[in-house]
Amino acid sequence: MTVVVASDLDRTLIYSAAALDLAGPDASAPRLLCVEVYDRKPLSYMTETAAAVLAELTAAAVFVPTTTRTREQYGRISLPGRPPAYAICANGGELLVDGESDRGWRAGVERRIGAECATLAEVRAHLVRTADPAWLLKERTAEDLFAYLVVDRSLLPGEWVAELTEWAGARGWSVSLQGRKLYAVPRPLTKSAAVAEVARRAGASEVLAAGDSLLDADLLLAAGRGWRPGHGELADSGWSAPHVTALETRGVAAGEEILRAFTGAAA
Repeated sequence: MTVVVASDLDRTLIYSAAALDLAGPDASAPRLLCVEVYDRKPLSYMTETAAAVLAELTAAAVFVPTTTRTREQYGRISLPGRPPAYAICANGGELLVDGESDRGWRAGVERRIGAECATLAEVRAHLVRTADPAWLLKERTAEDLFAYLVVDRSLLPGEWVAELTEWAGARGWSVSLQGRKLYAVPRPLTKSAAVAEVARRAGASEVLAAGDSLLDADLLLAAGRGWRPGHGELADSGWSAPHVTALETRGVAAGEEILRAFTGAAA
């Protein structure tokens, strides 16, 4: 039996220092393993226990990192265990096979977006025109597929996000606010579609999934079983599904619990 385990990375399996959410006294904190370095500085972590469980999982299932990160951003991460044969970047826009982009997959994604959505140029122009410099820190595009803003959450008006969501929805785009990043993503650009392709190629009998943000909802709904941590957009909004386990655990401890759940279900 081949099992595909598709998991979001940031704030699901790996955590920045600000997102660790460590509980209890310092002396009882778990030992941490750095899994990402950026600009010669440590950036993302998982517990050493989680790292050991992940190494075990990669030997028992087809583990598929499934992220909104670009290929370059994903390339900074060094996960324990067997190198994944498949990885999904850019929210499903890029399917990596043994580390190389599948050009056929990317071409198909571009066709679907072109047929159903407003252009990236139109959406980006709207973001730049309506964003307030008082809370806008950076404006970026990713893989020529979607756009995102880095914002000061304390100053970001909720009504602006609501108006953007309505405007984008009418043009075939979705909006997701994750930490300091606000994403505008074309609706056909989904993690679930890319995972379904991996499952087909791998001849998988079951798909397990985990994620914390609204951009992970389609992935969780498409999986046979899923898990979400006790933090993030999905938890904050009360999102649920009958086959998705809503953990109470938060922060880096949730990543450890998710990996244990994956390993038990894949056994």
